[in-house]
Amino acid sequence: MEHLPKKTCQNGISYTLVGDYYIPDLQLPEENRPIGIWGRMHKAYLEQCHPAQYNDLILTGKLWTYLADLNEQAQNRLHCIIAQIKETEEITEELKAQDQMAWVRAMNSIRNRAEEIVRHELIYDAKEVL
Repeated sequence: MEHLPKKTCQNGISYTLVGDYYIPDLQLPEENRPIGIWGRMHKAYLEQCHPAQYNDLILTGKLWTYLADLNEQAQNRLHCIIAQIKETEEITEELKAQDQMAWVRAMNSIRNRAEEIVRHELIYDAKEVL
């Protein structure tokens, strides 16, 4: 049997000889950011409703980065919406000091509405809902 090189490169992909077979040396990009709740929700949505896009993201190694970016965008959007609604409805620290239960009710309502907006805008495809 002829001597095969331990490593080879073809079509821009490097291969390592393992036994009688060449195995591609594939590396996934490093991503240390968490995908969070918004990323997990969108991942489940992609798996169920857009399997082709989900598989493309997995095969290109971009899924985790995509979900981490989406999670950050959703968190930022959520904080922005909550701040805007608080300002519009005049929910202040003064109300918190005067009537804590009213403040808690108002903040829970605001947070629920803001989360629904984020789910509709970023997590689930708004074009499909319409």
